[in-house]
Amino acid sequence: MGFSWHPVQLTIFVSACATMITFFIGLIAAYIMVKKNIKGKAIIETLFFLPLVLPPTVIGFLLIVIFGNNSTIGQVIEKIFGQSLLFTVPAAIIASVVVSFPLMYQSIKTGFLSVNPNIIEAARDLGATNQQILLKIIIPLSNKSIITGIILSFTRSFGEFGATLMFAGNIPGKTQTISTAIFFAIESGQSVNAWYYVGISILFSFILLFISNRVKVKQ
Repeated sequence: MGFSWHPVQLTIFVSACATMITFFIGLIAAYIMVKKNIKGKAIIETLFFLPLVLPPTVIGFLLIVIFGNNSTIGQVIEKIFGQSLLFTVPAAIIASVVVSFPLMYQSIKTGFLSVNPNIIEAARDLGATNQQILLKIIIPLSNKSIITGIILSFTRSFGEFGATLMFAGNIPGKTQTISTAIFFAIESGQSVNAWYYVGISILFSFILLFISNRVKVKQ
């Protein structure tokens, strides 16, 4: 089987979708955790960071348990959409969201904490609402940290393998990403194809990390 661009295109698509989702979830979560006094904050944040240390196979297993055909959520999804979530592109996106969320959350939280509280209080004294403060002060002043979070989350999604393989599978032309394409190319003795995908992965990751480092230097 020859080289195919589909895994590259799918990986970029999945990473982009996952990054957009993690951005909005991370934004809301970081704002709540920084600005609100929540009981059990340490436990909640520990749960947020678990995907960073858990083996990918554990994450994949948990996703199957939560969204699989035998779960309530999985059965509801199957009734609504007429098919199981397993071994689909949305499954790959969900897996990427889970593993990349901690990087997005931490970066946004770091940015929010770096904003001078006096600026926020001054805006509040002038009558600004919480929404206005978030959109016009906190986010703009945290833009470099947010950009870093976006880049790191995209890069993490781009390289996701274990959870994606278990939850979305490796169906050529459907759910096969770069990481799974490399693995199965090596298994089937197609070393040339594996090198193509490895080269694309290294180049793409290098460019993204270079941009991330440039953003950090300018902070």
